[in-house]
Amino acid sequence: MKRRHFVSNAALGTVSAAALGACNQGSTGPGIQANTLPNVQWKMVTSWPTSLDTIYGGATTVCDRVQEMTGGRFTIKPYAAGEIVPGLEVLDTVQNGTVECGHTASYYYVGKNAALGFGTSMPFGLTATQQNTWLYHGGGLEAMHKVYSDFNIINFPAGNSGAQMGGWFKREIQTLQDLQGLKMRIPGTGGEVMTRLGVNVQVLPGGEIYLALDRGAIDAAEWIGPYDDEKLGLNKAAKFYYYPGWWEQGPTLDLLVNKSAWDKLPQEYQAILQSAAKDANMNMLAKYNALNPPALKRMIAEGTKLVPYSTEILRAAQKTSFELYEEKARGDATFKEVYQGWNKFREEIQSWNNINELSFSDFVASNS
Repeated sequence: MKRRHFVSNAALGTVSAAALGACNQGSTGPGIQANTLPNVQWKMVTSWPTSLDTIYGGATTVCDRVQEMTGGRFTIKPYAAGEIVPGLEVLDTVQNGTVECGHTASYYYVGKNAALGFGTSMPFGLTATQQNTWLYHGGGLEAMHKVYSDFNIINFPAGNSGAQMGGWFKREIQTLQDLQGLKMRIPGTGGEVMTRLGVNVQVLPGGEIYLALDRGAIDAAEWIGPYDDEKLGLNKAAKFYYYPGWWEQGPTLDLLVNKSAWDKLPQEYQAILQSAAKDANMNMLAKYNALNPPALKRMIAEGTKLVPYSTEILRAAQKTSFELYEEKARGDATFKEVYQGWNKFREEIQSWNNINELSFSDFVASNS
């Protein structure tokens, strides 16, 4: 069976308009009548506290758009991390049908299937634009649908934070030796790479990072970028702010939908839900790009020290990342299948972007 569930923007717009018209006017033409579209109420669990309005906003955008486009006939109520389940249990909760859907990052669950990391971001992988291209037009979404099918879940991109920062550290790190024994909050495959570089990796939900860093339970932590990091108060718990976030240059957040619940939806509602997820995906990226620059300026003015990772650390991390990928591919058929398609796409798109974007960015940077 063909797994691709996406339709063109034009088709989505047509279906969404038709469904909305049916709800508000009683009829949209042949075959679509208001009384044929049921009232549906869903719950959505998330991995985010409500205080992080932009990343939690990806969830609320989906819910709001669905309600708007169905005239209130299809509603989804979002819940913050901890309201129904902890933030790192979203996949399990959607899988077992406790709720119909969730908003989370797939790389939180690489312990269940290593290939889930590709759904969010991989170290030295894709930028946000490249990630969206891979998902929508490079076979990525079909690949992730296949991975998620083992969990009775279908997924849709529903947010992207853009290029992230490289984390907060209580002390400066310049060499690989400086990483040895360091306790750092970092999830996903990036955490596996850091482990191989000597870091003692921990995984904590966003709402727990500040206290752990402030009280010394961890020595370093990464979250997203200036806007959210400032909201969490991480600049109050650590002084040194590193860049780039080589493990997350364009991380996607996923809308996870229980497949049994998805199959029960009318086709109109399925199309509307996909359209709402795509809206959340585009809006979150634009919003973070607008909010991060002024937040970074504020934190620097308050004493944050902006520090680049050393070439020694970056080269070691890059080498270790691709050694890890090859190792996983040799021992995991699912990972190998996703990795081979992803890596071919990565090489092609990066070669192209080195010509059409990097050359321009390098010129601007050197002449600023």
